[in-house]
Amino acid sequence: MLQDYSVRQLNNHEYRDWLLNKHYAKRLCSVSYAFGLIDLDQNVVGVITFGCPPNRLFNDGKCIFSNIKVKTMELNRLVLNSDTPKNSASFFIMKAINKLPKPLAIVSYADPNNHHHGYVYQATNWLYTGTSTPKYKYTFEDGSINDIRRDQDSTNMHTKFIKGNVVSKEEMLPTYRYIYIHADKRDKKNLVKDMRWDIEQYPKGLNKNYECIDIKMKAQLDLF
Repeated sequence: MLQDYSVRQLNNHEYRDWLLNKHYAKRLCSVSYAFGLIDLDQNVVGVITFGCPPNRLFNDGKCIFSNIKVKTMELNRLVLNSDTPKNSASFFIMKAINKLPKPLAIVSYADPNNHHHGYVYQATNWLYTGTSTPKYKYTFEDGSINDIRRDQDSTNMHTKFIKGNVVSKEEMLPTYRYIYIHADKRDKKNLVKDMRWDIEQYPKGLNKNYECIDIKMKAQLDLF
């Protein structure tokens, strides 16, 4: 049962393997805060991370709000073992967010290219604000893959440099963009009114879980 689980902040070595070996992206990301879902046996059975958005225009909420400046972060990874109870993801997200400082705007994306629609964000009352700029997926001769936003395609220096090594180029579906305002009631009301993006109806579709390993790891008792 969920009341048997707790949420605790993690150190780098406690979440690194989860991001590299369990999350479908298979790569590290910017992490400012990482939390673990801890079971009664003190095993880490889930990891969630928050970090600086890759787009620098999100700093202080410039992309999100018209006039108000507020610290902005991205919920950039969420992974759980397959044997966690029902509703573990929504429980975990909200417990972790409540450990973050206020006021804070949090952005996260659900990727339909990986059969995700953001149902966990819908269940926890995030605001859906439409889709992101579409991307192209480049596959290179060495087997590596790089995603580049469509509006950067003609000017991205990295793409120009490795242009001769591109094996294939595929247009991807745009990701679904969700916003959560972590703030006191008055601040939240003002921030929502100041948003640049319209709040839209939640997208629907068929989700599909991807296969991945389960990781069992004892939680570190003390953080230094």
